[in-house]
Amino acid sequence: MFADESLITGDGIELVSRVWRPETGGPWPALLMRQPYGSSIASTVTLPHPEWWCSHGFVVVVQDVRGQGASGGDFRGFSQEAQDTAETLTWLRSLPDVNGRIGMYGFSYQGLTQLLAPVDCLPPDCMAPAMCGLDERNHWSCDGNAHWWHLSLGWGLQLACLQAQRRGDPAAWEEMRRSLEDGSYLREGLSLLKRHDPEGMAVRWLTQSAERNSDWIRHSPPDRWLRQPMLLLGGWWDPHLRGVIDLAERSRAAGGQPELHIGPATHLEWWPESSALLLNFFQRHLQPPLSEISVHADNPDTDHSPVDSNPIVLRLWDQISEHWCGEEVLSHASIPPSADQRWHLDSQGLACLTPEEGLIRDSAPEHPGKVVIVHDPWRPVPAVGGHLSPNAGPCDRGSLDRRSDVAAFSGDRLSNVLNLCGRPKLRLRVRADQPGFDLCVALSRLPAGTTRVQQLSTGVLRVRGEDALRLQERELELQALQATLQPDDRLRLSIAGSAWPAIGINPGDPAMACAAPSANCRVISIELHLGMAQLWMLPLLTPQTLGTPAD
Repeated sequence: MFADESLITGDGIELVSRVWRPETGGPWPALLMRQPYGSSIASTVTLPHPEWWCSHGFVVVVQDVRGQGASGGDFRGFSQEAQDTAETLTWLRSLPDVNGRIGMYGFSYQGLTQLLAPVDCLPPDCMAPAMCGLDERNHWSCDGNAHWWHLSLGWGLQLACLQAQRRGDPAAWEEMRRSLEDGSYLREGLSLLKRHDPEGMAVRWLTQSAERNSDWIRHSPPDRWLRQPMLLLGGWWDPHLRGVIDLAERSRAAGGQPELHIGPATHLEWWPESSALLLNFFQRHLQPPLSEISVHADNPDTDHSPVDSNPIVLRLWDQISEHWCGEEVLSHASIPPSADQRWHLDSQGLACLTPEEGLIRDSAPEHPGKVVIVHDPWRPVPAVGGHLSPNAGPCDRGSLDRRSDVAAFSGDRLSNVLNLCGRPKLRLRVRADQPGFDLCVALSRLPAGTTRVQQLSTGVLRVRGEDALRLQERELELQALQATLQPDDRLRLSIAGSAWPAIGINPGDPAMACAAPSANCRVISIELHLGMAQLWMLPLLTPQTLGTPAD
């Protein structure tokens, strides 16, 4: 059973929490989640119901953040959370049913609330932030200088609907909800947000320049928090994967020993064993022998932050074998076997039209050619699968690669096993005939003996202004991956001029916003000059952070 309980913050705001307690015993360790979506939901879209945690001996506290749900005040997003987290932890430690040990959990917004706190705040005993990051530009809203389009609009409208419901405005709620149901949010979403939630984070993100990194907020947790035991969960098809990897690196740099698990997950669909993984983590750190609990309870101000010289504990799901990697594969996460391998692209101009004319070579071609992609905004190349599209996840992109506005480059059959572990990076010389273009890239596997095109990773690069007219070397980084290709498999790299609606359409005019297709969007011819085109793998983690696999 649960009860709703409140605390009053230092500035007089009531924060309301729903508290579930085990049926017998006590006091217990506590699990805290702070979230903006309503405490009764308790992130059950991905995580077990609080009663399940209670059955394993935890008090579960799910709090409505300021300005959301039953809590008072105005919702201002991430910037409000540090002080409220600190006051919530102080309140939670005072509850008679809590034995002094606290873990924090949750994903996405609920992941970041675990990490924001004043420098002098005593941290929880452990944290399990999933699917989140610290950089509002690179981890929450942009890839390759392009705003996330459908993701930012959809999430912003969800929060705006909650605000409309809170202020008793059913007409606004219906208008926004209907736009999500019929797809019109892709065209009207930003104007809806400006009208119904003009101070919301989504409006700010979508109207800030995606190119000027200095304009964006990057949050910095206290080092003592980053040293706490931390379980980080990421997904190969989650848009926040870069953020989770960055968190692991930052924790290690601060002296922590985080556990990083990257599995077969989108933002809302996780692997079945993730619940058991979380339970094991919290049992290890919050349910030690009674003697340790009593010492902690008697000394609540003791800083239990471990400063450990051991590196990151890492587990990766292989997208091809569909198994968790063994130690022999993980040893390459910081120095992939392909680290010195550079693949080169070759075509004499027909990579968009003739199957097998575009090639991936192990060495630079003697007479490299040029390919021209014509992006027509009337029929933009859609985004499929991957980490940014509406149907995120694994997919067969064969039908896209047969389009005449997609340049496809395929390699020879592999003679040996090839482990791709890390972050693919592409470099090539490009220019367009308009002052703006996008490069939307996919790395895929052609499995031996099939006609499938198994998409493994995607990435984008947006160029705007007069710079787009100049033939220059461009680089873009794709989503990280772990994929072990087998003999007779083949690699494929595909390049298009759009990925709609993962990102808005580049109109080819820097005076216009990148958004839904419109009559003002220009046809753009994009020249790919292949003389210096190279594809290679960056390491998933820096060498000093890599550890051994978890049990």
